[in-house]
Amino acid sequence: MLGTDFRTGSPNWLDLGSPDTGAAASFYGAVFGWDFVPAGPEAGGYGFFRQGGKTVAALGPLTEEGARSAWMHHFMTPDIRATAEAVRAGGGTVRMEPMDVMGEGWLAQFTDPQGADFACWQPGKTAGFEVASAENTLVWAELHVPDPVADIAFYAGLFGWRHSEMQTPGMTYRVLSTADGDQEDASFGGVAPLGEGAGDGQEARWVPYFHVADVDATVDRARQSGGTVLMPAADVPDVGRIGWLADPAGAVFALLKPDPRM
Repeated sequence: MLGTDFRTGSPNWLDLGSPDTGAAASFYGAVFGWDFVPAGPEAGGYGFFRQGGKTVAALGPLTEEGARSAWMHHFMTPDIRATAEAVRAGGGTVRMEPMDVMGEGWLAQFTDPQGADFACWQPGKTAGFEVASAENTLVWAELHVPDPVADIAFYAGLFGWRHSEMQTPGMTYRVLSTADGDQEDASFGGVAPLGEGAGDGQEARWVPYFHVADVDATVDRARQSGGTVLMPAADVPDVGRIGWLADPAGAVFALLKPDPRM
């Protein structure tokens, strides 16, 4: 299960790039009840989404030319420079070279060989987000790409990820785990073939799932706050109830109420 005991390859940070950070903060505050706390004038408009005083994600303005609003998953690495070289060697792209972020840690941004953007965070004073898998926090990271097997091999070369297969209606879903510990306990996300499942899968991307107590009510709040419903709430056997949304700027995210038996 996704948590805050970060190991190599664990999701350890999540942030949203938005063309209007004020509007984004208001939207996610209405949907999840998050508070937005600016990081200060030296942070260029970047700040933190908090729940109960703990950081669950972050928000900042778009900085890349032509960039569209999207959620960015960050994965923990103990050596970000070595990870950047491994990205290049594996056929990926380094979009932003490793940089020190005011002593809090080291950041780099990449694109995998099939076009999905991601980032890495090497902890310094900040290890990562402070809570996960609780209500209204990140609970699952899902990758949608044309060739799941090839992309899993790329990430395995970076982080040593393991995977297991499960059959779902019309496709094979692959569950991802970090390299250490019991494979089921170390699972944090999955990979689906592009074009299958929610959101119609028009582009390679990572999609965050947030744990909610009531998917239907959260979908309604998002719609009433200006979001778009990409997939209405629906039950998925042995998984739980899910829904897919886009915020008013077009950033895609998903909701999950896990099956209590899982």
